Amino acid sequence: MKPKITPIDHEVSLSDNEFIVSKTDPKGLVTYVNRTFMSTAGYPESALLGKQHNIIRHPDMPRGTFKLLWDTLQKEEEFFGYVKNLCKDGSYYWVFANITPDYDAKGQLRGYYSVRRKPLRHAINTMIPIYQKMLEIEKKSNTKDAAANSLAYLNEKLASLNTTYPHLMLSLNDTEEQA
Repeated sequence: MKPKITPIDHEVSLSDNEFIVSKTDPKGLVTYVNRTFMSTAGYPESALLGKQHNIIRHPDMPRGTFKLLWDTLQKEEEFFGYVKNLCKDGSYYWVFANITPDYDAKGQLRGYYSVRRKPLRHAINTMIPIYQKMLEIEKKSNTKDAAANSLAYLNEKLASLNTTYPHLMLSLNDTEEQA
């Protein structure tokens, strides 16, 4: 069961050379975390192993984003995205996440690797209003349709920008902040 943590307005930042690494089984249960993950999120290894990776999900992250993540992984594709995570003490940290399916020698899914690094500030600033609108849509939707409805908004937004989600994520990561 996910612990109840009250978010606070305190951002923790990764340094430019830090990477958060974790592995999960196919159902999202954590099987490995590196020291950077533990120190950033504020959890000991024992509190993370065997738990759902969403233990660090911040309530500012729309469910539609995670529906897209799982839909992408189910298609055996890599997922890239900007994610706001929740620390054990209520602080938060943003990451640019890359999640990749992991297969054994026989081609059977063993789980997922996730490598996260410090995102560019302009990428976060681009995603915040999109995520806020998705959350607004989710709050107005019934529970069953909330994630799909906010994902529909995201897809409409991407169409209006004439881009795809992966292209937007990667282009935000490659673009220098405008002065």
